[in-house]
Amino acid sequence: MRKQNESFVVEFILLGFSNFPQLQEQMFWAFLVIYLMTLVGNATIIVVICLDQSLHIPMYLFLQNLSMVELGFSAAVMPEMLVILSNEKATISFGGCFVQMYCILLFGGTECFLLGAMASDRYAAICHPLTYPVIMNRRVFVKLVMFSWVSGLTMTTLQTTWVFSFPFCGPNEINHISCETPAVLKLVCADIFLFEIYAFTGTILIVMVPFLLILLSYIRILFAILKMPSTTGRQKAFSTCASHLTSVTLFYGTASMTYLQPKSSYSPDTKKIISLAYSLLTPLLNPFIYSLRNSEMKRALIKLWQTKVFFSHCLIC
Repeated sequence: MRKQNESFVVEFILLGFSNFPQLQEQMFWAFLVIYLMTLVGNATIIVVICLDQSLHIPMYLFLQNLSMVELGFSAAVMPEMLVILSNEKATISFGGCFVQMYCILLFGGTECFLLGAMASDRYAAICHPLTYPVIMNRRVFVKLVMFSWVSGLTMTTLQTTWVFSFPFCGPNEINHISCETPAVLKLVCADIFLFEIYAFTGTILIVMVPFLLILLSYIRILFAILKMPSTTGRQKAFSTCASHLTSVTLFYGTASMTYLQPKSSYSPDTKKIISLAYSLLTPLLNPFIYSLRNSEMKRALIKLWQTKVFFSHCLIC
């Protein structure tokens, strides 16, 4: 009888913030504004880098890929979250939950590798400026980007397929804002010990290895910056790296709290807030962090805006 019941789990209920019904309408409009700002900000970066030939160098092409990842991450989480907030009972199909988990892991894992590649790029540019064009040539850039996407795709396919191969018993309420792995695993009625070993090992490889690469890169960058004779040069180098470090700290810090401690003692509401930090805030803040702290991006944005105004004036005339 138990196996028969297991086969009838065809949908899940995402609880989201249902325990705060009085705040759901305000959260809906706040999250909608954040989502639209995220879409506009990241899409603008992609378009500006695409149109400005002077930005077709590894540093900005990495940023363009990062913005694509952030768009995908937001699209995987935010629309479903808005549905949850606008309905008393938000359901998601078995297949829909699979797709959402797949996208979250894919874009999250790819971002981990991309941030590591961006740190390597900054290290080469600051510590080896004379040989930088040779070290980070187009072939190396393409390999790093392809490695990031393929690695994220491979690990995501294995992990998501494994999770949804487990049997699910009667309870189908996911006490979370999305179909993230730790929340879905709580509904599995089978021994998941081997999967937990794999998931922990995979998370170490995806999260900690790139993070250690970033840490090592920036330690060496710091020593290189301190040796610079020019105060202006030091300030420019610090400014170039500050945006990347801000993004890295926010993303890795909150993601590690979720995936490296899946059975932590945090309350469900605390886990939801932690999840919002890397699924909501990081995609929103990255465009502002990179554009406002980077003179080349600001110049390209102003140039694009002036061109738009010029053509608009010509059309009116």
